Amino acid sequence: MLQDKTVAVVMPAQNEASVIAAVLANIPKTIGSCTVIPIVVDDGSIDATAAIARSSGALVVRHITNLGVGAATITGLRAALQLGADVIVTMDADGQHDPSEIGTLVQCLLDGPFDAVIGSRLLSSSGMPPARFVANLLLNAVTFVVYGKIVSDSQSGFKAFSRPALAAMDLNSPGYEICSEIIGEIYRKDLRYKSIPVKALYSKYSQAKGQPFLNGVNLILGLFMRLVRRVS
Repeated sequence: MLQDKTVAVVMPAQNEASVIAAVLANIPKTIGSCTVIPIVVDDGSIDATAAIARSSGALVVRHITNLGVGAATITGLRAALQLGADVIVTMDADGQHDPSEIGTLVQCLLDGPFDAVIGSRLLSSSGMPPARFVANLLLNAVTFVVYGKIVSDSQSGFKAFSRPALAAMDLNSPGYEICSEIIGEIYRKDLRYKSIPVKALYSKYSQAKGQPFLNGVNLILGLFMRLVRRVS
């Protein structure tokens, strides 16, 4: 039930000064009677991301140097727990996710009741560039090989978690493999989850900020290293 809870919205960000204010402006201040707190983790930006986010009303946590999107996500999730958030949402800071859908994820989480809700771009793939669609299917397959489980969009950065579910997770991936690690933790801790369709907004900017080929290779290598460590 949506009643007098705190919702933290965690956004890892690196060099997003040109879009972060617009993203934050569209995040709802409240969802029902819940208070929404945006948390921006500035991961070693060399532009004005932190200053703009702070002036736009976000709580800003800074990494002095770039540690990776996984490390920034973990920092933000820990900050949300320290703030006492009841529900924690993760989303990208580049404008790819529609902030109006935050309420949909939160409502689904609380009405389920679920421990986690995954916003799946592949369940609503209209407008998704074909290369992105194929790449996500490939990474779904790699996630399945490593963790033995599959969801419709293993690489979605748009998720909602209950506080107990997030506190139960043991996350330590510094890079892009954080999304697959979260899937593994959902299954390892036997958490209840649901995937729901979300729209991705593919502007020229968000596409340019997407994972380059080398990051995709590093993601796959990182996942297979986890598999090797698990079976050795």
